[in-house]
Amino acid sequence: MVDIKLFSGQNSKYLAKKIADFYGQNLSRLDMQKFSDGEMHPIIQESVRGAYVFLIQSTFSPPANILELLLMIDAAKRASAGYITAVIPYFGYARQDRKDKPRVPISAKLIANLLQAAGTNRVMTMDFHADQIQGFFDIPVDHLRSEAIFMPYLEKFDMSNIIFASPDVGGVKRARKYAKVFNTPLVICDKYRIKANEIAGMTVIGDVEGKDVILVDDMADTAGTLCRAADALIEKGANNVKAICTHPVLSGKAYENIENSKLSEMIVTDTIPLKQESPKIKVLEAGQLFARAIRNTHEHKSIAALFLEDV
Repeated sequence: MVDIKLFSGQNSKYLAKKIADFYGQNLSRLDMQKFSDGEMHPIIQESVRGAYVFLIQSTFSPPANILELLLMIDAAKRASAGYITAVIPYFGYARQDRKDKPRVPISAKLIANLLQAAGTNRVMTMDFHADQIQGFFDIPVDHLRSEAIFMPYLEKFDMSNIIFASPDVGGVKRARKYAKVFNTPLVICDKYRIKANEIAGMTVIGDVEGKDVILVDDMADTAGTLCRAADALIEKGANNVKAICTHPVLSGKAYENIENSKLSEMIVTDTIPLKQESPKIKVLEAGQLFARAIRNTHEHKSIAALFLEDV
């Protein structure tokens, strides 16, 4: 079988090492040098000729993470790698996936174009902000789903009084998957935004009286939406509100918002490292899921087999 090489960007080594450990081999050697002005110069320190190369890099802030990934892809392509997969646990710049107002970019499409232009043969990621971003690529995309991480965790607890909720209308499909699997009702929180990161109002659609509610979202930036939703659900009579959120962006006053909200717990994955510890935040590992997906890709096996087919 063709050799497999796992490489990591500088800011994703914490996760790449876990992926490599679950996969059962060490990370391959890559030296990221920098000129005095900060310009990056990646050097692959071992042969990748003809190999399956997996470049692991989440594209969270700072934006240099994206450029670093592109440079690694180019280095691998010019070193005659046989097949290059960009493993992007958190796919940044995905929130602008359409022109919702005049004179704005479609950032997700631009990033897709850049990855392909650099020489990527395949992309592997988890929980795009919008499913249709897969269509921005003209190469295969393995879109992993965080349900494979969160659902086994939730199954450990008593779910008899649980209902699931979407913090906004756009996340209904995501929350409905959980409601279907656990056979619970679904509640929707309808938010009205006056501008980015600022919510004007929140309306709860559904009955939460006396229930333990779990909010489901793909990412939390300032956590304003989740916190406002939690407060609204408690006001409507919910006993307790938790949240599961794949990508903990957690910028600005996010940690302060979470601490001051009525959220009892936020469960996230480690696609993005936490900037600080919080007693309300529980982190689940994504490394095993990515390692299994990488192995299935290398061995030409199904990726869909990693997930519940009925969700």
